[in-house]
Amino acid sequence: MSKEMKVLTEKDLQQVTSRQKVTKVVSQVLLYLFLCTMALIIIFPFYWMIISSLKDLAEYRLSTPTLFPREIHWYNYVKAFQKAELLNLFKNTLIVGIVSTILSLIITIITAFAFARLEFKGKNALFAALLATMMIPGELFTITNFITITKLGWYKSDDPIKGYAVLIVPFLVSVFYIYLLRQNFLQIPNELYLAAKVDGTSDFKYLCKVMIPLSLPTLISITILKMMGSWNSYVWPRLVAHKDFYLITNGLRSAFTDAGSGEADIPVQMAAVAVVSAPLFLVFIFLRKYIMKGVSRSGIKG
Repeated sequence: MSKEMKVLTEKDLQQVTSRQKVTKVVSQVLLYLFLCTMALIIIFPFYWMIISSLKDLAEYRLSTPTLFPREIHWYNYVKAFQKAELLNLFKNTLIVGIVSTILSLIITIITAFAFARLEFKGKNALFAALLATMMIPGELFTITNFITITKLGWYKSDDPIKGYAVLIVPFLVSVFYIYLLRQNFLQIPNELYLAAKVDGTSDFKYLCKVMIPLSLPTLISITILKMMGSWNSYVWPRLVAHKDFYLITNGLRSAFTDAGSGEADIPVQMAAVAVVSAPLFLVFIFLRKYIMKGVSRSGIKG
């Protein structure tokens, strides 16, 4: 190779390298601009909720919206607790969420263990039938559950046991959670189970001492998702529950509307929404790694 060709080749390589660097920088800039734009679009409704909760009603109704309150009204949060009886709503939601989560975990663990480790006739067919129910629209379950609780005398009952039971019992079994945990159980080596059986360990003891500790991330994910589902439940409690047993989302709907004029006190309502949303934000911020870890560990083995 001549000296001139060698110099030309090095020059071409430098040009290609510089083009690649420029292209990489431009693509990174465009990517971060896109991500920042999408982040602002997602964050803006939450920002609007916060600033609206700190305005008075007159400022909120201005034809030209203000992006920051002219005068901060922290008293809106006090009024939110008074008008919506948030403490009672929080109590109902916590009772329903905690009880339904504990019972649902027990049912999910036992069922997933049976499908993952025990051998019985028709196991695969039964599990396939359970999975098939996931394709049925949830509205159909609402109809059948409504008929069932009506026949049981739980509809709009003011009795505390029936009032909470109508919110807890219909949703104790989740096929998705059973599938999720079963997939995680299948990743545990079968040799551990056989060795435990040789040592005389019962199935229940093996489940408690081996499978549950090894599947803890998935169980934490199920617990978080179940609690969040109870926290966000709106349609079913509104449909079947007595007003004394409404959950937190039901109280936010009508508590701030004036009975005479029909107008809602939006700033106070936004304050209540901010209070109700705060626990979910904290749960997601501090426990998101458990959610992602549990879900990712459950989808490896079929």
